[in-house]
Amino acid sequence: MAGIPLGMPEPVTFCEYPSFWQIPVYKREHRFFLTRNARKASDHTMDTISLIALLLVLAAAFSILNHHTLRVPVTIGVLIFSLLTSLLVMVLNLLIPAYDLQALPRSVLGVINLPAALLNGALSLLLFAGAMQVDVGHLRAKLMSVTALSILGTVLAVAFLAGAAWSVFPLLGHAVPFTWCIVLGAILAPTDPVSVVGMLKRLGLPGPLQAIFAGESLFNDGVGVVIFGVTIGLATGDSQGVAASGIALSFCREALGGGLLGALTGWIALRVLKGQRDPHIDLLTSLALATGTFSIANHLGMSGAIAVVVAGLCFGTSYSHSVFDEASRKELDIAWTLIDEVLNVLLFMLIGFEILEITPHLFTVLATLAVIPLSIAVRALSVLFSTLPVHLRQWERGRVLGILTWGGLRGGISVSLALGLPPGELRNLLLPVCYGVVVFTIIVQGLTMERVARRLYPSSASRSE
Repeated sequence: MAGIPLGMPEPVTFCEYPSFWQIPVYKREHRFFLTRNARKASDHTMDTISLIALLLVLAAAFSILNHHTLRVPVTIGVLIFSLLTSLLVMVLNLLIPAYDLQALPRSVLGVINLPAALLNGALSLLLFAGAMQVDVGHLRAKLMSVTALSILGTVLAVAFLAGAAWSVFPLLGHAVPFTWCIVLGAILAPTDPVSVVGMLKRLGLPGPLQAIFAGESLFNDGVGVVIFGVTIGLATGDSQGVAASGIALSFCREALGGGLLGALTGWIALRVLKGQRDPHIDLLTSLALATGTFSIANHLGMSGAIAVVVAGLCFGTSYSHSVFDEASRKELDIAWTLIDEVLNVLLFMLIGFEILEITPHLFTVLATLAVIPLSIAVRALSVLFSTLPVHLRQWERGRVLGILTWGGLRGGISVSLALGLPPGELRNLLLPVCYGVVVFTIIVQGLTMERVARRLYPSSASRSE
């Protein structure tokens, strides 16, 4: 296929695995979906406990620096300081060419392997923690909006951004095949639950609107990842024999099967916990529920992301109120808030350090500057067209459109998918663009979201203060 670099490793066939989530994050012989140019473990001597200690020390140091200087939300502050540290290392590396100062941090990043650590590990805990914070009553009332945004909105976002990028890139001096523009759209289409849920904690938006925000960000990841799996197969010419009906059937199996599995495991967990009042058992059971549901879904060819979200939502149902008393629920929420915050800080710090994996040049800089406004416009169009039937008779559609557009943050999932692109010229072109969009949405949109919310919903914003 035109535009595919020569010498690309043999790809993994899309149909080789019943579910995208079952594709190994790191396969030495294939280096396809969610793979990266990882260094061998033998290239370094850092053991696991030393690696964890290093990450926690850096995260704590950046958090303290943020508290005494920037005073922005801790996750964004940690991201900014990790970015500045990475840029300092890159500058010093140019000034002192005799020493490869980027070798050690790159080897550490290769060992951590962000796509593997997030998509096959921490994601289950992050999604579960986010789902527990959603008001199920409000979510049920806005289920049509959430469904439209999660499925139709994501598909439209992929299509719109692919078309826009395909039209703009030749004007910047480099034509990118349309199939790879679709891949770019699939990477940047889903909003990130980690970023969005963390942002909602700081805003006093109306409950139904918060439910739409959180519900979309939690569910559209599964949709976005499945689309990414299909489109990357098309881009590499590996899914030519896959019929559209087969893709649709696989998608339904993953989405519906994952949802049913999550509902089943969530209900079983609540039944097991009913009748006892030990907070330690509550926490251990919820941890087992999150990780176990994710793992079972993957082995059964279902979406682990959707399954664990539904399982987490079970803890916010009216039935759960009869399982936990007020004290037990408070302790459980505190524990999961702590887990969520620690993982968030580590994730955002790693996102900042991932800039060391990028080699920028003129085209990628220009392309990033072009795609950032395009991604905002595409987000607005996808929200508008996907929710038009839902909000057709509601006069506040403008406010809803504005807040959903500016609050569509991207994060670790988009970065992980971009890092997993197969090695080659097109990966080197698209990775910096994806990274630039993610950093912009987190820092710029994340820091200005409160101001936007205060303007669009002044009464709610004042209550949050």
